[in-house]
Amino acid sequence: MFLLNGNRLAEGTSFYDANGTQYPPQWLNTSTEEEKAAIGITWVADPAPVDNRFYWDTDLPKALEDKLEEDGSTTKGLKSQFVAQVKDTAGKLLNATDWYVIRKAERNVEIPSEITLKRTQIVTEANRLETDINASTTVEALIEVLNAQNWGE
Repeated sequence: MFLLNGNRLAEGTSFYDANGTQYPPQWLNTSTEEEKAAIGITWVADPAPVDNRFYWDTDLPKALEDKLEEDGSTTKGLKSQFVAQVKDTAGKLLNATDWYVIRKAERNVEIPSEITLKRTQIVTEANRLETDINASTTVEALIEVLNAQNWGE
C-alpha cells in the first residue's frame, strides 16, 4: 500500500500532499517511483490477513478452552466450537446412509459392505479429530489438526 505522512493512499482517488497540492485520481498509477518519492510517498506491503476463525488480531489468538463468565454463562473456546463442527459434519455425512441402518434394524436387510466401510471411516475420522482437537495446546496446533481433516470422498 502507498503511504504519505503515515496515511494510506487509495489508488484511483485524488489526494493532497503536506503542502496542500492536490493530485488527480490516476496519479499513483501513472507516476514514477522517483516522482512518488519526491513528495514523500512510500510503499509498504499490506499486512497479512488475520484468520478471524482463530485470531482476534495479529498475534492475538482466541481462547482454546471454554471460559466461565462472572454471570454464570459459558463462552465457548475454539476446541468446543470445532468439536461441535466435527460432530455436525460427521452427522451430515452419516445422514445420507442412515436409511441402510434403519432398514437393517427394521427388516434385517444387510448393509452393503461399502456403506459399512464408508460409515466406519466417517466415525473414525470424527473420533480422531475430536481427540486431536482436545489434545491441542496452541492455536497453531489446532489449525494443523483442522487442516489435516480427511473425510474421504
